[in-house]
Amino acid sequence: MVILVGGIAVLVFLTVILILRNVGGGGTGPRVAIEFWGVFDDRTDFDKVIRNFQTQNPGITVVYRQFSFEDYEREIVNALAAGTGPDIWMIHHTWLPKHIDKLAPLPANIKGLDQPLMTFKNFQDQFVEVAVNDLTVGGQIYAVPLYVDTLALYYNRDLFNNAGITTPPKNWDEFNSMVEQLTKFDVSGNIAQAGAAIGTSDNINRSTDVLMALMLQSGVKMTDVDNLSAMFSRSVNNTPVGEVALRYYTDFANPNVRTYTWNNAQHYSVDAFTEGRVAMTFNYSHQAEILNQKAARLNYAIAPMPQISENDIKNYANYWAVAVSKNSLVSNEAWRFAAYLASRDGASGYLAETMRPSARRDIIDIQKNDLRLGVFANQALTAKSWYQVDNAAIESIFAEMIDNVNFGRLSVREALRNAEAEVNVLMQRARRAR
Repeated sequence: MVILVGGIAVLVFLTVILILRNVGGGGTGPRVAIEFWGVFDDRTDFDKVIRNFQTQNPGITVVYRQFSFEDYEREIVNALAAGTGPDIWMIHHTWLPKHIDKLAPLPANIKGLDQPLMTFKNFQDQFVEVAVNDLTVGGQIYAVPLYVDTLALYYNRDLFNNAGITTPPKNWDEFNSMVEQLTKFDVSGNIAQAGAAIGTSDNINRSTDVLMALMLQSGVKMTDVDNLSAMFSRSVNNTPVGEVALRYYTDFANPNVRTYTWNNAQHYSVDAFTEGRVAMTFNYSHQAEILNQKAARLNYAIAPMPQISENDIKNYANYWAVAVSKNSLVSNEAWRFAAYLASRDGASGYLAETMRPSARRDIIDIQKNDLRLGVFANQALTAKSWYQVDNAAIESIFAEMIDNVNFGRLSVREALRNAEAEVNVLMQRARRAR
């Protein structure tokens, strides 16, 4: 009887332990599943990071799903409106103004952790300044960046060598001079070789970004201090800096100006560059892979973006960051993964797969000497952005502004003021919708 009672007691004890393990999530099934949506990056870019995170957090699984850029934002908005959607999603760095109501900020404390995942001070210390300006509001962190890309100058070495030019331009005055040296016309006055792809909108990749970069470098105040209205047509220190920047950009497509080098008849800028028809173009780090695929033998190099002032360097930022959905039922676990993804270990794995320039200062120090990423890594430290309530709509407005000047529909001043008024309408609508 003693042996029998003892055996029953042991069986009961083991049964209780197994039940408690299953209830607590210690069984074979995962306790928490995190759904992660993104664009541009495929699943393999995150495989290593996800595996490492799940090894450290065996009760959590992360499932990544990639969308096409054309469908992504609409899919996100519709899913979240229906009460579904991802726990974590990638946001463009300009999206916080229009999607902040859909996001859960990083909590100050998470149950089960002895210290915060990241404080605002940590964020400031670890990431470049543009990310702090774009992704935080009132000291709260709404997203964490995985990288920060910037516009740089791509130039054709062969065309430079043929023209006797030894180094790329450091400033816009040097750029103007090289454009004149590199541009060639046929007997009919048509552009046979362009010095640079600049001046128009539709046939230049990221044309509006180049114009915005010029505006920021010129000291244009894109919005007021409260981000309630656009003001890029306003003068700064009695100088119409917005007009100066727009005129400078469009003059490259003006046949009556010495720096005339481009027009709407030219091939699309990426194609023209791979064909050797244009000596200089502006683009982001991912363009290198596209060029290598299109023209493996193209002899090109990458240089820093020309500047107006070498004492006040400003580079134009374009990047995506990781945010947690306000609807998520596992937001704490989602933030744990997001924080790991943006950590030195997590970001290193992601950046090794994607070959992107880091947003983390400690990894920038490593990337500075990389032949392909060095320029972009350095420029991330001086990257700038501006408050946009709807980046896609504003891109269209700026493209129309360029066309209005090039086709003679409006003067530079009228085109700039017209664009400012249209952006202000967007901002007013956004305020009413809140």
